[in-house]
Amino acid sequence: MRTLGFLLAMQADGAAAPAPALGGGFIDLIRQSTPLSKAVLATLVIFSIVSWGIILYKLWTFNRIQSQSTRFLEIFRRSTKFSEVQAVCQSLNDSPLVGIFLSGYAELNLQLRQATGAANPAHTAGPATPARPVLKSLVSVDRALMRASNVETNKLEKHITFLATTAAVTPFIGLFGTVLGIIAAFQGIGAQGSTSLDVVAPGIADALIATAAGLAAAIPAVYFYNLLTQRVKGLASEMDDFSLEFLNIVERNFT
Repeated sequence: MRTLGFLLAMQADGAAAPAPALGGGFIDLIRQSTPLSKAVLATLVIFSIVSWGIILYKLWTFNRIQSQSTRFLEIFRRSTKFSEVQAVCQSLNDSPLVGIFLSGYAELNLQLRQATGAANPAHTAGPATPARPVLKSLVSVDRALMRASNVETNKLEKHITFLATTAAVTPFIGLFGTVLGIIAAFQGIGAQGSTSLDVVAPGIADALIATAAGLAAAIPAVYFYNLLTQRVKGLASEMDDFSLEFLNIVERNFT
């Protein structure tokens, strides 16, 4: 009975005493972490900041491109001369369709000037008879459009690959920080010779912060990488359609 009374008294004292806290909050836990853990977290924060900068910039750019491309197509299909379309290109130069049009238009003008010069040589006597301009090579125009389309596609894809790198690398960086934190926690257990929650919990919590930070950087990068890649594919398809439309007009009028 005396032993039972002692155990009940110890249990009552344990219930009355509050459980020891792990320390302030999330910020305090980071502040108390090891320098190596802080370096891992800083690396993940840099990846996350750069990724969000790319995401916001690309979303703004693609919205602007979509708006200007719609306006350019309306003008292109409404105009009766390529020179009229060229006059508005400067105000819509964010659209990749403008770059494709200017490249094809430059190749078309070059071939038509050469054809006009060959049809009216300088030594020919008498007045020059105006002739319908004839395109020398439609394939050359097609190649110019294709080359411009590749250039514009590369511009659209610029910096997007960093999101794929972030999505692939940051979880492993976070896991690396977690492993280092758990190693440090076990070293603390060995140094203090105790496996109580007071000794183990702070080290494990510090270790898991790196994994959480890695996932926080990787998840948005994966989502927006797929979203932006899909939008690039849509714009590339629109550029291909415009190139075919341009070639059809050239073939009808200059061949």
